[in-house]
Amino acid sequence: MPEKTNFNTQQKKALLAELILAGDFDLKTYQQIIKKFPSFDHKIFSKSELIAQAKTDKVSAELIAKMQMKPTRTMSGVTPVTVLTKPWPCPGKCIFCPTDVRMPKSYLKDEPGAQRAFSHRFSPYDQVASRLRALQEIGHPTDKVELIILGGTWSFYPEEYQIWFVRECFRALNTWLPSPQAKPTGEGRGVRWIDLEAEQKINETAPSRCVGLVIETRPDYISEAEVIKIRRLGATKVQIGVQSLNDQVLQKNQRGHSVAATAKAFALLRQAGFKIHAHWMANLYGATPEADQRDFKKLFSVNFRPDELKIYPCSLIKSAELYDYYLKKLWQPYDYQELLSVMTFVLQRTPRYCRITRMIRDFSSHDIEVGNKKTNFRQIAEDQLKKIGQSSPEIRAREIRSHKFAPTQIKFKTTKYQTRVSQEYFLEYMTADDKLLAFLRLSLPTQLNFIPELKNTAMIREIHVYGPALKIGQTNLDQAQHLGLGKKLIARAQTIAIKNNFKKIAVISAVGTREYYRKQGFRSGQLYQHLNLPFQSVRA
Repeated sequence: MPEKTNFNTQQKKALLAELILAGDFDLKTYQQIIKKFPSFDHKIFSKSELIAQAKTDKVSAELIAKMQMKPTRTMSGVTPVTVLTKPWPCPGKCIFCPTDVRMPKSYLKDEPGAQRAFSHRFSPYDQVASRLRALQEIGHPTDKVELIILGGTWSFYPEEYQIWFVRECFRALNTWLPSPQAKPTGEGRGVRWIDLEAEQKINETAPSRCVGLVIETRPDYISEAEVIKIRRLGATKVQIGVQSLNDQVLQKNQRGHSVAATAKAFALLRQAGFKIHAHWMANLYGATPEADQRDFKKLFSVNFRPDELKIYPCSLIKSAELYDYYLKKLWQPYDYQELLSVMTFVLQRTPRYCRITRMIRDFSSHDIEVGNKKTNFRQIAEDQLKKIGQSSPEIRAREIRSHKFAPTQIKFKTTKYQTRVSQEYFLEYMTADDKLLAFLRLSLPTQLNFIPELKNTAMIREIHVYGPALKIGQTNLDQAQHLGLGKKLIARAQTIAIKNNFKKIAVISAVGTREYYRKQGFRSGQLYQHLNLPFQSVRA
């Protein structure tokens, strides 16, 4: 219908022109303007439609950025894409864990990521491809993707399913853009490691590269063999369910593992170079607000010290066994003040080398029987700290995001801390007011590594440059990405490794970052990339 098409195009052009004239508009102004220019059918144009028109008309990138839905999704420098595995039995019997037979254990269908997975019948290919298309339509870059695989205990799924699932994720990254007609494959039998490795090789130079791969599992399923298998899949980060560091609380909640198992898992994962993303729960059966504060302090003792955290105050879901304890008055949810005291304590006591990615589980309020239903409790806790003149030193609270800064005023800081198996260095570039621009995690082993490839080798566990995600090769002088901060951090890491008598440094690179590290002089080994160090210090 040419008349309708032409009318809609002219309306979108006029709308964009008025947005340009509005300058630095806020949400209210945006909503007022789009209502002035309805479509042929008297409907409001979606953001994806407007962004598509803006790209056709080559409107400024600044305007497109203002129109983006949820721009914070890519403010950390990469584009996260979350996928769920199929429903599968869990080895745990935790009394707090909800049960939804339509979902992997501990997940509910109403959670946003779970809804997407269910609609695609848990196909890894369709989940990745559809998410990338949706992100592209609303203006987000899709060339640097952190792939987050959730769904209960990954290590309890059959190995063949694991290989197929990850292979399909990579195949989606490799084909969704150049070949949108590509189709998912059924859950196949006989999928081999060589099939996965072929897709990984393609992804090294693909338009959408995997710059991080995350799986989640339990401490008691981490062994030397499991760690090596996870690394072979291409993983760089492991989400691990700590829940509590009190053996009595773990036993009361039928968690099924001990604190010693958690400490061992941390040691093995750190020796292998993984970023460790711990899940910790407040308000479990047998806990108190005071005990939770003591427990949280243990997280940053020498046996643990995670790199990232999810804080999950226990939510009472009717399908969980804990509901019976509640009816018998054996367990009660914390009241508002009790929960606030724990959450503010968490924010205050998380060190600057750790990032709190989430503070409340994303359950729908109608699924929660009693207790906290405020999804913005993190903001509430942060506001409480502001009232007493304090702020959290953790990473997410300090990220530069879209703030402008002067490149001539960048500062450097080193934070050292000891773990059970290593001396850790957290190297960071930040602004004068402590906004984080970039960081590097360097691990100097203090014990013999169980992976022969890493014998007597310093390890770069992570490099991250913050700010809005930019496309590969793109630069912006008042934003952190592509200013060479990563190269400078690598040089500083080399200097530290040399001073500590290491002759080689390795990096736990993601598949999509291998090319970057090759350009920095690293050569590929079996599971890692390596760089021989000179005998004299490298100038940063």
